Amino acid sequence: MKKILFLLLPLLVLCNTSFAQKQAYVIYNSKGKKVSYKKMLKTLKKTDIVLFGELHNNPISHWLQYEVTSDLNEERDLILGAEMFEADNQKVLTEYVEEKIEYPELDSLARLWPNYKTDYAPLVDFAKNNDLEFVATNVPRRYANMVYKKDFEALDSLSAKEKEWIAPLPIAFDIELPTYQSILKMMGDHASPLLVKAQAIKDATMAHFILKNYKKNHLFIHYNGAFHSDFYEGILWYLKQDRDDLNYATISTVTQDSVDKLLEENLGKADFIICVDEDMTTTY
Repeated sequence: MKKILFLLLPLLVLCNTSFAQKQAYVIYNSKGKKVSYKKMLKTLKKTDIVLFGELHNNPISHWLQYEVTSDLNEERDLILGAEMFEADNQKVLTEYVEEKIEYPELDSLARLWPNYKTDYAPLVDFAKNNDLEFVATNVPRRYANMVYKKDFEALDSLSAKEKEWIAPLPIAFDIELPTYQSILKMMGDHASPLLVKAQAIKDATMAHFILKNYKKNHLFIHYNGAFHSDFYEGILWYLKQDRDDLNYATISTVTQDSVDKLLEENLGKADFIICVDEDMTTTY
């Protein structure tokens, strides 16, 4: 019997390997070491503000945003906020979360992203069902367009009411930040400092409304495109200009041909990096 088992062992190992499940994603720390979901959650729950960087059409990003939010809600008092809602839509967003209006009204009054139903509705409805605040943090896009066309100075012409929907003027700006430099590099001959400034007004405004709505002893989870917080810049750079005393954590999402090892180009992007198989079906 022992001899038969010895002969069968290599076959059993081979079968086990053949039927091993392929990983859809792996979580890494900033140095490229694999980290468990549980360990990531343990770190996040000790922070004041989490910037959850997503790829807008990546289902793993959106699923983990919901899971992280749901799990942290069991241990911390949460405040939620997102790039996907512009500051001048705060009233209607709040009315929906407080169940004063229904979805059709939210859809008609707010400038919802095309993938709202699949990717962001679960988070907004989570806030509604758990009595959480949901903050619209982004600059109204028309003001970002003003900056792109006429520089920051164009914002000076806004009314006092309109200025309530952007970061306080004047806007701090450092074009030498590596992420802003990478925008210029990607654009090549079409590069313009104004394009980078249009990005900066978004980062500055999101940081402004995160801090404006942050409450002591709460955990603020902010959902944004990964580029807005990668390499500890963008939104985080602006947050630290005003509140360097708070404890921050960042998450980024990347896709790779193989998730077995984090590529060098993705090292250091965030405290936690969700590496997703690039063959993953997208939401749009």
